[in-house]
Amino acid sequence: MLARGAAGLLAGLLLFVSGAWGALALAFRFPGPRALRLAVATVWMAGCLLAWVAWLSWGAKWALPTVAVGYAALLVWWASIRPRNDRVWADDVACLLRGEVRGHDVALHNVRDFDWRGENDYDARWETRVYDLDRLAGADAIVSYWSGKAIAHAMLSFGFDDGRHVVFSVEIRRKRDEAFSEIGGFFRQFELVLIAAEERDIVRVRTNVRGEDAYVFPLRMTPEAMRSLFVSYVEAANELERAPRFYNTVTSNCTTIVYRMAKRIDGALPLDLRLLLTGYLPEYLRDAGALDRRFDVDEWRRMGRITSRAKATGPDDDFSAAIRQGMPSAQSASSGDSTV
Repeated sequence: MLARGAAGLLAGLLLFVSGAWGALALAFRFPGPRALRLAVATVWMAGCLLAWVAWLSWGAKWALPTVAVGYAALLVWWASIRPRNDRVWADDVACLLRGEVRGHDVALHNVRDFDWRGENDYDARWETRVYDLDRLAGADAIVSYWSGKAIAHAMLSFGFDDGRHVVFSVEIRRKRDEAFSEIGGFFRQFELVLIAAEERDIVRVRTNVRGEDAYVFPLRMTPEAMRSLFVSYVEAANELERAPRFYNTVTSNCTTIVYRMAKRIDGALPLDLRLLLTGYLPEYLRDAGALDRRFDVDEWRRMGRITSRAKATGPDDDFSAAIRQGMPSAQSASSGDSTV
């Protein structure tokens, strides 16, 4: 009797979990208008609950096999959903980054250089830029907070000795007029895109237009490590052009992608919960030795907060130089042994 009760509870738990997952998958990805998707999800969940009651209360032998067949059909449908590069995309993710490595020169095609006046008011520009890897002078982690202390967006900016910077940012690829959803990020609602952009575009839009709070953290890296990491971004961009992928809120987001690429350079980088709770990325970087340990995290946050400096910039200012006023130089931050 006890064994039957335990089996019933386990079956009920499996029915509930699988039913809830299936309902959310249908609500987000079933083809058709929102009302139809919600209706199909409701019918699915009701069927799972009916099977649960039939199994526990009536001992109906048909309940579990029926759910198993339905769930198998659901998984077949789920596997048929494929990422694509040919949708009608929002303007800021419309073009795919592509790169060519020619010795120490790298040509990046579709570098974003928007002039933002508002969220829906901008001049769109996509350009080709050539960067000399022998002139790499530093790499900075840029962390922009948009939802409390634990949730932020992480980007990586490479600086060159001529004052130029290019930022790589892993982002969702929204369709036109589509809004971001954290839950939808678990259910193949968005493709993944790697953006390369000017700082005055991709950083400024977050601080000056979207009202986010942004910080810059100079990383301790050798020139060889910076070069390898830069090239790894180019390779990742080219791979996404060949084979699109889905964004996932946990497994394929801005920080986990950065971690995977950085781990190619230093396999000792630890896996850490702070790679998911991206607001705590500065603490992770300092503990891993990627930030100069002469300063604690509070000092780094004080020196690295660029929000007010970004908002004070004008259209003719050197945005990258302005936001770094009062910060340790890339050269001093990169001195010593590299751990990234």
